[in-house]
Amino acid sequence: MGRQAGGRQNIGYIPQDHHNYLRSKRQRDLIHGEASSLLQYFTEQSRLNPFFSYAVQLDTNEHVTNIFWADARMIIDYALFDNVVTFDTTFCTNKENRSFGIFAGFNHHRGVVAFGAALLYDETVESFNWLFEAFLESHGKKKPITIFTDQDAAMAKAISEVFHGTWHGLCTWHLMQNAIKHLGNLMKNGSSFLSDLNKCVYQYVEEVKFESAWEELQIKYGVENNPWLNRMYGLKEKWARSYMNNAFTSGMRSTQLSESLNADLKDYTKSILDVVQFFKHFERVVNDKRAKELKVDFDARNKLPKILFSHTKIIKHAEEVYTPTIFNLFQDEYSCVGDCYIKWKNESSNLREYIVGILDQEMEFKVECNPSESVIQCNCRKFETFGILCCHALKGLDLLDIKCIPKAYILRRWTLAARSMVIEYSREKEVVKHVNLDSTKRSTLLCRKLVKLASQASNSTDGYDLVNNAATDLFKQLDNLVKDAPHQAESTEEPNLIIAKGLKKKEKKKREGKNTTKRYKSCLETQGKSTKSP
Repeated sequence: MGRQAGGRQNIGYIPQDHHNYLRSKRQRDLIHGEASSLLQYFTEQSRLNPFFSYAVQLDTNEHVTNIFWADARMIIDYALFDNVVTFDTTFCTNKENRSFGIFAGFNHHRGVVAFGAALLYDETVESFNWLFEAFLESHGKKKPITIFTDQDAAMAKAISEVFHGTWHGLCTWHLMQNAIKHLGNLMKNGSSFLSDLNKCVYQYVEEVKFESAWEELQIKYGVENNPWLNRMYGLKEKWARSYMNNAFTSGMRSTQLSESLNADLKDYTKSILDVVQFFKHFERVVNDKRAKELKVDFDARNKLPKILFSHTKIIKHAEEVYTPTIFNLFQDEYSCVGDCYIKWKNESSNLREYIVGILDQEMEFKVECNPSESVIQCNCRKFETFGILCCHALKGLDLLDIKCIPKAYILRRWTLAARSMVIEYSREKEVVKHVNLDSTKRSTLLCRKLVKLASQASNSTDGYDLVNNAATDLFKQLDNLVKDAPHQAESTEEPNLIIAKGLKKKEKKKREGKNTTKRYKSCLETQGKSTKSP
């Protein structure tokens, strides 16, 4: 500020004055206490956008314990990209050492989007149960297909109780870090234990090959009775690739999305901040992420991606429908089609069968295709888990001379049109990010219709009279709506407002026959003015 003013002598205050001002301002913001200020913050957000959702849990002493919130944009993002959710908690985000948890996922550009956030008093099964129930309530009871977490036992139990039917995956990054912690002695002196364990996690597609490799790993390093390794083997359905082929993961295998948001949050916040300051800084982090998505959207519609196979029709089709990030991934898969070759085939029936191999690799894949119905399937299950076709399936399409991606194999969540969808709230209302923009949108739509109506009605006298009389009646009905609006507002309850029992409004005392809004004057004020003697 001194540089902007031409020198510190032109500012008019010293750094201590600045510090004192900010401290006084923060004290004024928390004049009613953190709990009351928190409710005021949520009430203000609900007033700005009625689709803002939050929940507060109180303990037996009526103290705030757990807090969950999700704004309108988070509700929209979850409705569009709810397939895979990652949830992670971080300690020491504030001076009370409350756990900060965030629900996150991928958007159509594989960027980070937030679905909700929470401040938790503790990490018990009861707290997680309440949090997950509040999360589902804010998103219309819609459960994700897959959820990734760390290896927290309380969290796992709560997920099994609340998210029925949702596949629970463990973060592979945390898994490898725990392996280094418990089995670090096996990774010294050039040992290949970590790489062998990494193959068991990521490489093997078939369950038989995984089981064989796991047995060889135990025998090779003499860890048949290692308790941590045996415990992880009991959870193999949650982290081994061969057991994850039936779960849609969109390419996610860890909770790094949530942790990246936590890392960004550390750039904005300090542990000494109060809860209201924390909320405001969290808004800045989320808005930065949304601004980046807006820029990526702009670039996707105004810049052409680098096309390696410009004369290939299926690549042109992919470039038209997919976002640039997904198109590049699809193009990488197509570039591997040249390395694929047919080791065996059976084309005697409508269901064509192929065994596809890859040059310089021992792996082989089974591809089945029905050309009449444009159905193709590969046992690597790239489409079922990620959402785009693999190079083995693309090899089958090339053999059958299919030049476009079948419609059934284009997921909307990866396309440029992913956000062109109306999201309805549980009360059958359209969710909008900004209510003021929604008013402008309604005005624009009405103007188009009314201008067309006026133009058509002015062509005849009867038409003019009809529209003129109808307009007069509409004005009267609108006036009645405006008059009734205040009464409706008073009778309408806030659906998401939670009021603690200890927070009561001060009641006014009424006196019979008196106007309660009038201030009563003291005896000194009612005493008549003395007049000076002439």
